Amino acid sequence: MMKTASRLDHIEPFYVMECAKAAHEIASSVLCDPARGGRPMIWLNIGEPDFGAAPLVREAAQRAIRDGRTQYTQATGLPELREAIAQWYQQRFGIHVAPRRIVVTAGASAALQLACAALFEAGDDVLMPDPCYPCNRHFVAAADARATLLPTDASTRFQLSAAEVRDAWGASTRGVLLATPSNPTGTSIDPDELARIVEVTAEHQGACVVDEIYLGLSYEQRYAQTVLALKAHEESIVSVNSFSKYFGMTGWRLGWLVLPESLVAPVERLAQNLYICPSTVAQHAALACFSDESIAEFERRREELHRRRDYVVRALHKLELPVPVAPDGAFYAYVDCSQHSASSWDFCFDLMHRAQVALTPGRDFGRRAPERFLRLSYASSMAELEEAMARLRQVL
Repeated sequence: MMKTASRLDHIEPFYVMECAKAAHEIASSVLCDPARGGRPMIWLNIGEPDFGAAPLVREAAQRAIRDGRTQYTQATGLPELREAIAQWYQQRFGIHVAPRRIVVTAGASAALQLACAALFEAGDDVLMPDPCYPCNRHFVAAADARATLLPTDASTRFQLSAAEVRDAWGASTRGVLLATPSNPTGTSIDPDELARIVEVTAEHQGACVVDEIYLGLSYEQRYAQTVLALKAHEESIVSVNSFSKYFGMTGWRLGWLVLPESLVAPVERLAQNLYICPSTVAQHAALACFSDESIAEFERRREELHRRRDYVVRALHKLELPVPVAPDGAFYAYVDCSQHSASSWDFCFDLMHRAQVALTPGRDFGRRAPERFLRLSYASSMAELEEAMARLRQVL
């Protein structure tokens, strides 16, 4: 048998996908066959909005293919796309970001891999909240560094505080990797607290990597602020963003980094070797995201997700499935199922079989009471959410 690299010992399975495979097996069984008295599976387990790419984005992709604009681009992305992203920061957040600091990537996943490869190495520790998105800690592990999970709870909105970061910082700590709003909780870091975390990181000459891919889907103005506004310490900050969530381009695999000036050339060198460039067609299509018509559509979708959030949180509470902290962004609810089961894993599989509703148990997201929590994605249509709540009510 071929020997594999030891870093794989630190890469756990992505249980979201493992559960999804089990749900697909059930979905193809008699339980979900209408012809035999079954009912279709309702998918509340995967973080993919039901809206899809905006009309102008799809049209721009078709034009790019028709016109033959499919050649390699620069590794850092189309200059006009970097400029458009910079203008978006100016219009939405009122801050200036130099286009040369923006690197377009093959999705936020590639952005995180590039950032981790450029910043971390064997022996480094990276502080992260528990719970958190599992792939983020695995990007750290893939760089041969260690993800150090710091437990959080509802009292801190499942986010880290500056005091916790300061207390946990050790001789081998190289930085922090945060997400605001977060997957799986949908909660954000208070902007004042985030500023203090950045200060602690800068004091230690570390890196503050902030996953902001759900920032466009913030429902409360207080939290709808980018870490890039903290100009005093911009040499310590790396922001990760994506066209997948707010802009609805999930399968197009397009994201971006905003980097300190000193990090642009090293990341470009890595990108040239690892990816050559992001998808050219996706880049041309993404230019249409910034038209007034597309932005209006994305804002309509954000309000619709806000409406779904309000409905789901109320409905779950009535089912004795409380959400300890109401999500202020993204499209996830982190649900306490302990009144129904001692194991969120068993509970989710039970609901797949009995209610034909697919949810994600907490096992993926860390070591802080994973058996107590599950994640529900309310990115599905309101009709599906209402049907799912009716089924859960019937079963529970």
